[in-house]
Amino acid sequence: MGAGHHHQLYRPGDTPVHRLPPQCKLVAVACFALVVVTTPREWFWAFGLYALLLAAVAFSARVPPPFLLRRMAVEIPFVIFAVALPFIGSGARVPFLGVSFSVAGLWAAWNILAKATLGVLASVLLAATTEPRLMLLGAQRLRLPPMLVQIAMFMLRYMDVIMDEMRRMKVARESRGFTARDVRHIPVIAKSAGALFIRSYERGERVHLAMLSRGYTGSMPVIQDLSASSRQWLTAGMLPGVALVVLLGTWGLA
Repeated sequence: MGAGHHHQLYRPGDTPVHRLPPQCKLVAVACFALVVVTTPREWFWAFGLYALLLAAVAFSARVPPPFLLRRMAVEIPFVIFAVALPFIGSGARVPFLGVSFSVAGLWAAWNILAKATLGVLASVLLAATTEPRLMLLGAQRLRLPPMLVQIAMFMLRYMDVIMDEMRRMKVARESRGFTARDVRHIPVIAKSAGALFIRSYERGERVHLAMLSRGYTGSMPVIQDLSASSRQWLTAGMLPGVALVVLLGTWGLA
């Protein structure tokens, strides 16, 4: 792909975490999530150490806590579900402040909140320190199916183009006095969506023909060196490595 553009999840910077190759960070986050998921829910202090590890990464990457908290809003559905479990769970119950809570529900809620929060936080840190385009190129370096990587690349590149087209159509409707107020206006919105689909499809055909005329043979050229040294792999592996040490140490003390 050509010149990239910054996504709202990405925070530009020049830190050791930013400079790591994307494939190293992808593997590190995946391995860290695997360690977190395999940790028994009863090992509270292990989850605390995992959180400290992520805090150290955030500090090294100079990603402020408010930035992380705003991007973690995606976890809200999981939080709502977890909060409901102590009330709807079955089995033994314990009273607290006049309210009866399910013991199994409390354990399940803690398990979901702890592991989901750590996983989301690690993913947000990955997105905050890695450009989306480089992340996809890193996935390509990890031998993910090339066609899926290219589809994701094109989707990332042209998402803003389609959003701009949708905004222009919205302005055109409003300049003609249209304002969606109730269900009677659904047919107009549906026709606009259909027109947007047709325009996007036609644009995609034109882009494909332009690529073929420029020698496209099914793979995109990579003009940036993304090779990773042993030192960079070792640096990226510190996060899941320390987390694994914590897991094994807790297991030995249990």
